[in-house]
Amino acid sequence: MNNNPELQTIRDFLRYATTRFNEAGLYYGHGTDNAWDDAIALIFTSLHLPQHTHQAVLDAKLTSSERENLFHLIEQRAQKRIPVPYLTHEAWFCGMPFYVDERVLIPRSPIGELIQNEFSPWIDTANIHSILDLCTGSGCIAIACAKAFPDAEVDATDISEEALAVAHINVMRHAVDDNTHLHKADLFHNLPMKKYDIIVSNPPYVNASDMSTLPSEYLHEPSLALAAGDDGLDCVTRILHDAKKYLHPKGILVVEVGNSEIALMEKYPSLPFTWLEFENSDGGVFLLTADQLI
Repeated sequence: MNNNPELQTIRDFLRYATTRFNEAGLYYGHGTDNAWDDAIALIFTSLHLPQHTHQAVLDAKLTSSERENLFHLIEQRAQKRIPVPYLTHEAWFCGMPFYVDERVLIPRSPIGELIQNEFSPWIDTANIHSILDLCTGSGCIAIACAKAFPDAEVDATDISEEALAVAHINVMRHAVDDNTHLHKADLFHNLPMKKYDIIVSNPPYVNASDMSTLPSEYLHEPSLALAAGDDGLDCVTRILHDAKKYLHPKGILVVEVGNSEIALMEKYPSLPFTWLEFENSDGGVFLLTADQLI
């Protein structure tokens, strides 16, 4: 319950939430990197307001039900360390909002920047007709690809039926069901044989050591979408083994491996990985052409 009637306005709650989050020593990594921005995302999304709004709105008084709801959400974030997107059921990727809950990872892949640049200069954008997104989760990568290439057919796979249910919500929300198709598949297994111009994936890649030290916020995410064995390469190894069969001769494979980058290069010293650079990320994403795959 709201046990502090002195808090009446949006500005009051922004100050209170920021203090509360700093006191709790929260970890940020699901769309924000500090308590203030986390508070803005939580409060404005909960109130169905744009985050970039007129300053005068900050002094608007909230209704009693709005105050009760915000207190509850702030305490959920501070006490249980639930990431804000799970509390608001909204995360942004490639400039688009996506429904999320604890059945899927919260979208945050640097691959989004690559999609917004239409995978240039790595492939001829005029000749992209088919795209495969492995381990689609919320469907954010597949849907962003479908928006960037409306004339292409996009297939998206996941081993989790729960994740595919969330992806379906987002496919319908963004009205890309005409060219985006969801498949229950374990990577390529159970996927019909087909050639793609682009295969893209943000698979599980967290190694056992990192899994044991993840901040509490990440433990709310499905471990199936994070853990990838002792070295973090369980899924990536299988992708590298089978990708060539599913790529057009001039196609490309793009995979995020995060902190498992070094382990991957050590395991495959002869593969000429191109490690992509991003403006807003540290990287951890490689590209290989069909010709470069063994």
